Amino acid sequence: MAYIGRFAPSPTGPLHAGSLVAALASWLDARAQGGRWLVRIEDVDTPRCPPGTDRLILDQLARCGLLPDEAPLWQSARTERYAEVLEQLKLQGWAYPCGCSRKDIAALAAAPHERHGELVYPGTCRDGLHGKQARAWRLLTTADQAHTQPLSIDWHDRRLGAQRQCLSTAVGDFVLKRADGLWAYQLAVVVDDADQGITDIVRGEDLADNTPRQIRLQQLLGLPLLRSLHTPLVLGADGEKLSKQNGAAALDLSSPEEALRQAAMHLGLTLQARGLPELLSEAVAAWPAQLKRWHDAAH
Repeated sequence: MAYIGRFAPSPTGPLHAGSLVAALASWLDARAQGGRWLVRIEDVDTPRCPPGTDRLILDQLARCGLLPDEAPLWQSARTERYAEVLEQLKLQGWAYPCGCSRKDIAALAAAPHERHGELVYPGTCRDGLHGKQARAWRLLTTADQAHTQPLSIDWHDRRLGAQRQCLSTAVGDFVLKRADGLWAYQLAVVVDDADQGITDIVRGEDLADNTPRQIRLQQLLGLPLLRSLHTPLVLGADGEKLSKQNGAAALDLSSPEEALRQAAMHLGLTLQARGLPELLSEAVAAWPAQLKRWHDAAH
């Protein structure tokens, strides 16, 4: 199978140092395997995406020599496709309407703990809305539609090794279409990856937790499962991961070479070359050895 990878930024702000590490890793993995590298603008959460930020991100990538092999895809142009897939899941009996607000979930005495700042949904509306108005659509995360068997997902990451998550208890029934009418990330990313023929996911380790949900959707939709590689996070001075949400500074591209050199160093690559093309070429040649080091550490 021919390798197709992708970098999929959300245009809620310009790229920061952590973004460049993820972009470089995905680009290197594709180039080292003679594959194709795509860019997808994940602007499905349109209210959080300032106008022009998507073009700024594409310009930042281009200045670093990271050019996609075909025109970028925008999620905001694909809402009809997401609607088709939701209908398929409804017909299969795996998607159901939910009338619960966050306040409703928090008020339930039996509501489980929070995970990553979000309440684990206890399945209140699995058997009907109980007089509530439908707000969102959720995916059933039990192994059977009778809700009797918990569902665990096992998967393998090329850096982290063997992974397992019980979707039923760790995540709960997750949202496919939000109460505000916007499409949820989990549904959109699975549909887009399939439609673009993506074979490999290379992204930051903070997104590894999403993988079991995406695998479950792929299983239910009869889509190919993808290989994954989750890279080390870039942390700020406070020990928290760099992110747009915590105010990470925009990527300093006064010297694209130096920015790439620092990103490569975070990925375990010490580069000596001068000049952008030479630097990227050296990084591609060094990438397989770093993959082996990660593989050996995980096994």
